Amino acid sequence: MTHLLLLNQLPYFHLPSSSSQLFPMGNSTVGVCTHRNTFHVPHPHRIATIKCMANPRRVAMVAKQIRRELSDMLLTDKNLQYAVLPEAALGADRYLSSVTTISDVEVSTDLQVVKVYVSIFGDDRGREVALSGLKSKAKYVRGQLGRRMKLRLTPEVRFLEDESLERGSRVIAILDKLKSENEQKDAKSPEEEEESTDLPSDDDNWEEDDNDEGIIYVR
Repeated sequence: MTHLLLLNQLPYFHLPSSSSQLFPMGNSTVGVCTHRNTFHVPHPHRIATIKCMANPRRVAMVAKQIRRELSDMLLTDKNLQYAVLPEAALGADRYLSSVTTISDVEVSTDLQVVKVYVSIFGDDRGREVALSGLKSKAKYVRGQLGRRMKLRLTPEVRFLEDESLERGSRVIAILDKLKSENEQKDAKSPEEEEESTDLPSDDDNWEEDDNDEGIIYVR
């Protein structure tokens, strides 16, 4: 939707965006913002910042579509796969959804920036390589999203690591291990317990040996 911005008593109205237009009207200046951008308005005494925000519903729809496209790229785009897992070029596991997943996508209100939170399962080196590979392909991913989604302005892509799922999976693994150990202890049969109690102890043998104490044997 086109927004009209009326600024009174300003000598000029500077719009860096190529999609915005400027129309002088006497002592007033009407700026037409045909796209959601952030731009500055010069003034002799102060600098005003005007920010055009998109509809929250549209922001949510764009975020949902970006998440769907990125998830598909992780499974089908070889350039992105090799960046996340360089060993894939040598024939390693190609189902990278089990290694790297898109946990969340946040789009700014002006549709200029998208933050992509990824969960990477693996050792420290694997996570570091995958995250650096994704960051190195940020411009490539932005171009692919522009072709797939056909947006007028594709937002800047920023990859961030989401450690919550990795940390949660470790906690669950520890709890499962403790649970299995407790179940093994509870499953110990009563017969095994009786056998362990019937076995003579070292103390009993020591008492029997004490019966000959004080006796001197002469040949």
